[in-house]
Amino acid sequence: GPFCYSAKTLWGILALFRIFWCLLPQTGYLHPDEFFQSPEVMAGDILDLQVYYPWEFLSSSPCRTVVFPLITSGVTYWMIKSLQHLGIWSNGINSYTLLVSPRLLLTTFSFILDYSVYRLAPFWGGDQWNALVLLAGSYVTLVFYTRTFTNTLEGLLFALLLVLVSPKAADSRTAPKADISQAKPANSSLIGMITVAGFFNRPTFLAFALMPLLYWTVLNVTSQHSIKTIANHILKFVSSTAFTAMIFTAADSLYFTSIGSEISLHMTPFNFLRYNLNPHNLAQHGIHPRFTHFTVNGIMLFGILHILAIRVGLKMLKINIHHLSWIRLHNPRLAEGNPTLLSFYFVPLAFLSLFNHQEPRFLIPLILPLILLIMPQDRTLKCKPVIIIFNVLGALLFGCLHQGGLIPCLSHLEQLIHSPESLKHPAHYTLLFAHTYMPPRFLLSINKRDSLVEIIDMAGAEEKALCQMLGQLANKTACKVRETEKERSCHFFVIIPGTVRTTIQKCGVLFKNETLIFPHLTMEDPPQISFLFSEKWRSQLGLYILQIDRNEDSL
Repeated sequence: GPFCYSAKTLWGILALFRIFWCLLPQTGYLHPDEFFQSPEVMAGDILDLQVYYPWEFLSSSPCRTVVFPLITSGVTYWMIKSLQHLGIWSNGINSYTLLVSPRLLLTTFSFILDYSVYRLAPFWGGDQWNALVLLAGSYVTLVFYTRTFTNTLEGLLFALLLVLVSPKAADSRTAPKADISQAKPANSSLIGMITVAGFFNRPTFLAFALMPLLYWTVLNVTSQHSIKTIANHILKFVSSTAFTAMIFTAADSLYFTSIGSEISLHMTPFNFLRYNLNPHNLAQHGIHPRFTHFTVNGIMLFGILHILAIRVGLKMLKINIHHLSWIRLHNPRLAEGNPTLLSFYFVPLAFLSLFNHQEPRFLIPLILPLILLIMPQDRTLKCKPVIIIFNVLGALLFGCLHQGGLIPCLSHLEQLIHSPESLKHPAHYTLLFAHTYMPPRFLLSINKRDSLVEIIDMAGAEEKALCQMLGQLANKTACKVRETEKERSCHFFVIIPGTVRTTIQKCGVLFKNETLIFPHLTMEDPPQISFLFSEKWRSQLGLYILQIDRNEDSL
């Protein structure tokens, strides 16, 4: 019908927008992990750039597998480097390509989600194209699935797992009440490989994989297979999990063993679990109430869809209190939601809620079961305006505004440091960041051999400490980096949000150049509402690059 055609077109427009939005580039900075778990590390390893290695990637405490950073950021950087070596793309390494190339790869991968919805919606009783519009229009897809998060990869692996454990949708199309017990469950080896890959990427993957694997097992056991076939499935599953685990362990052990020393075995996910199961360690990353995912994060990410899912869940509970039957294999199309899909959504949510550290991005893999669960309900159409407004605001807030000045600021500084003028008269740059998220060093694209730039990250330092530091910089007399080098002129830049600007003015340090980068919203130092309605509103929603004025003559 005409509606179906329009949904198809709308999905096409949204899919193109996803790619365009990635290339733009998106300036919002969601969390340091999007840089420090992948591109930052790979830019150091493959492009020899000056970077900051997070503790999880040090050989003393390896807590993250290196396989996924290598096959995402690593591969894209290696390609750029090869093109540069071949003389095809001589200025291929700059802040734009370093930022966008790994993201573009993940944006391409994000269409695994679309494929999964397309494959699964008919089986779970939803309309394919409407479900795809709901997926492609969600700000979670636009903002989180176009970034280099381990959570993004977790979501894609979870989607693949759901496709593999669900019997082929064709059976349910030919006969609406087809006996699913006849359906052939998918390739056991692939299911095993994805489960292990997910576990190595983020051990929390087991919370997402638990119900799909249980569902798959029940399908296998209740289908009319012989014992021999079932044993064969189990054998394939076990051998593929062991094989995949060996590959990951070998890769990590090679990567984390320093050159010249004996290779030691590194099982990164177990180090990760050992670290995160210690409440003292988790406390350093922030403690949240146990119900945060359920009451705050779910709504922050999915809006009304999360509320609708809770409604469906409560209805199901009411029905199922009488007769406890949580997997109804004979017919997936129940009038009020589906117990299996409910378990795919709420069981991982419950498991993740056991940990006190609860960030919204931990829930992004749940977008797929949520859409499949909500789609057969007719309520989504009534909520259309609410859904549209919610996703537009989410995309603007997280994709553009949130810490949105930091990436353009690094890009601006990169151009300044690499400008022809700077190359003629090499200077030394000191960049002081205060009250911003951790600056990803790789975007400055400075070679490890150059000692041109020093970065001081003061995070959320108090006024006193800040003023002390600024005073020291303003009075610094010489800028010799190494004894062998001749004196260089020194440039000192301070990067702070507009909301902290007045604090800095009290320090009595003079600034000469100032650049305002707009927009930049910092939730830690939010703008005051009264200021937003004055003529100073731009500075409240901006990030300043201030150059310290040092009176060279008096030195």
